[in-house]
Amino acid sequence: MEGYINSIETMGLVDGPGIRFVVFMQGCKLRCLFCHNPETWKQNEGLKITTEELIKRILKYKNYFGSEGGVTFSGGEPLLQTDFLIEILKKCKQFGINTCLDTAGVGGTNNEEVLKYVDLVMMDIKAIEEDKYTIMTGQKIEESINFLDLCQRLNKRLWIRQVIVPGINDNEEYIKKLKQFLNKYDIEKVEFLPYTTIGVPKYEKLNINYRLKDTKPMDKEKCQELYKLYETL
Repeated sequence: MEGYINSIETMGLVDGPGIRFVVFMQGCKLRCLFCHNPETWKQNEGLKITTEELIKRILKYKNYFGSEGGVTFSGGEPLLQTDFLIEILKKCKQFGINTCLDTAGVGGTNNEEVLKYVDLVMMDIKAIEEDKYTIMTGQKIEESINFLDLCQRLNKRLWIRQVIVPGINDNEEYIKKLKQFLNKYDIEKVEFLPYTTIGVPKYEKLNINYRLKDTKPMDKEKCQELYKLYETL
């Protein structure tokens, strides 16, 4: 089976536990205001690869994974290529490789089958209120919530990632709402990621309007303070 990928990182250290082989898959339905990978939006503009080719590449690095590392499927949005994702996940499990899914939970056609072969889900929370989610992503929030609920029902190991953007969610009110929203889920880890402008040159190169061009990068110290607040709630 063939799928489309954007790139591969062979020794990733920030996309899940341990040393990870990170597959950045092509295609995404969301158009997040803060997206720094617009080159992954269109699925058929990526590199076409078969699951057989991809597992061969992965196996070359298996010895580096150790007890915690493995493969992370990121994007773009991996769920958009559900059948390809299921097949490569199955191959990883056949070789005893730990699997992680980095996702926004939007675009899948058989999420329950996907999650059968996923050891860890890293879920990106874009916003927690319907109107703000639509402003942030261009899509409705229901699919994202349904995916989060499915992870809970299937008792999946779950990490949450929240990008903190100046003037949008870098305030005490939002952090309190986020805590209240996430309290109903069994979450192993929550990460606050400070908004950066590293993707801006990509928009210029692709001739795409960048809607947060007047927003400065998130102050890392303030982001850490907000995380400390989250922990105390």
